[in-house]
Amino acid sequence: MTNPTCNEKAIQLFMELSPYFQGLGDPIRQQIVALLLDKESMNVTQIAEHIPMSRPTVSHHLKILKQAGLVNVQKKGTEMFYRLEITEAIRLFKQLVTFVEEECN
Repeated sequence: MTNPTCNEKAIQLFMELSPYFQGLGDPIRQQIVALLLDKESMNVTQIAEHIPMSRPTVSHHLKILKQAGLVNVQKKGTEMFYRLEITEAIRLFKQLVTFVEEECN
């Protein structure tokens, strides 16, 4: 089997990153991620206090972030708390940047 070309390897990495890019593709979701960067975890009400959207709309965006693998949810009592889960996304993004810098010039 031959090694993938630079283009093929880059496309492979972009495909792996695609769910994360889709999750971050909305300014509201970017605001939520930025908010969670400073907090260990927050519930929907706490997040909605900082985002100019209704609580159901914030919940919708949190659902998309969860589906993208960017946040995880932990139930505490009757409330759901959201925390960032970006380790894998950062690892893949660093891999893409390093690959392009070192191999695609």
